[in-house]
Amino acid sequence: MPTLPRRHFVAATAALALPGCAVTTARTPPPSSSCLAPVKASPDRVIRTAAGLRPYRPGGFVVRADALGAKRLVHNYGHGGAGITMSWGTSKLAVDMGIAGFRGAAAVIGAGVMGLSTARLLQEAGFAVTIYAKALPPETTSNIAGGQFHPYSLYRDDRVTPEWRRQFSAALDYSWRRFQIMIGDDYGVRWLTTYAEGTREAPILPTFPPAARQLGPDEHPFPVERLWRYDTIYVETGRYLNRMQRDFQTAGGRIVVREFAAPAEIGELPETLVFNCTGLGSHGLFGDTELVPIRGQLAMLIPQPEIDYAFTGEAGYMFPRPDGIVLGGSYERNIWEAEVEPERIARIVASHRALFAGFRCPA
Repeated sequence: MPTLPRRHFVAATAALALPGCAVTTARTPPPSSSCLAPVKASPDRVIRTAAGLRPYRPGGFVVRADALGAKRLVHNYGHGGAGITMSWGTSKLAVDMGIAGFRGAAAVIGAGVMGLSTARLLQEAGFAVTIYAKALPPETTSNIAGGQFHPYSLYRDDRVTPEWRRQFSAALDYSWRRFQIMIGDDYGVRWLTTYAEGTREAPILPTFPPAARQLGPDEHPFPVERLWRYDTIYVETGRYLNRMQRDFQTAGGRIVVREFAAPAEIGELPETLVFNCTGLGSHGLFGDTELVPIRGQLAMLIPQPEIDYAFTGEAGYMFPRPDGIVLGGSYERNIWEAEVEPERIARIVASHRALFAGFRCPA
């Protein structure tokens, strides 16, 4: 990931202060030198599979205000594989952009993590909100996400502008701090030590990733040449989205199940402030041809409570959650069908099985 100049960070984050929330760092103690418990990756332990489509734009996410007739339309879509990660931050950008000088009720199109985050921030700002969506959790793309906080598969470095980078740094910082105050079982958000294959990455923000360092071969059991360790946040997406939807409705929010075929249909809504959080749907609805799907497939294994770490690398990624061990790693560009392929799932399980079969205990 590219490192952002500090001047961009300072200028952008000033506008996205999180009241009453100081920046905190992980409290996860460093693992001992003893051998980590291996994941039991085998076909007979697969309890379910899933496939989802990441809404990817080489030029990065879109947070922009447009006019739709007499309405103010604010876009918030195109987050690639970083939807959970960026959700609070780009929603904060979008809401601040939309509500300036506005009075009245607001509409949000889409009920994935972007739509729910945008709607909750609007409610916190004192607005009445209606969500219009063709699908609700657990039938949204966000439910398929692995849930790691890391801006993965978000943009191409040579396709983004300095202004976009300022949006990115501000949004990432706000999300990072917002998730820290949501830690706990209620939202299914927790800290977890992560092992990443390869050389150590430069910090993306001054506070992320925390506790990061390169490991020597005698400090870990993984059969890889280079490994680094850091702490980050993980989200159990099913629990999180269910709680977010409940929070929205408890605060008086209204949900209408409806699909829009054209912007003109959005123009017929009674609300004059509208937020477009349709993700990949913006390709057809608003003609964004830069937006393409990246299909990812997941295998979920029987939970292993003793697995208290995550891994990313050549074998794919492994994220332990209370509802199961998430195995992933597929990246299928421009595939529009969210369908599971048994052969792909078999390869994901086999690559992880080989990884954990090669575990060695450090001296």
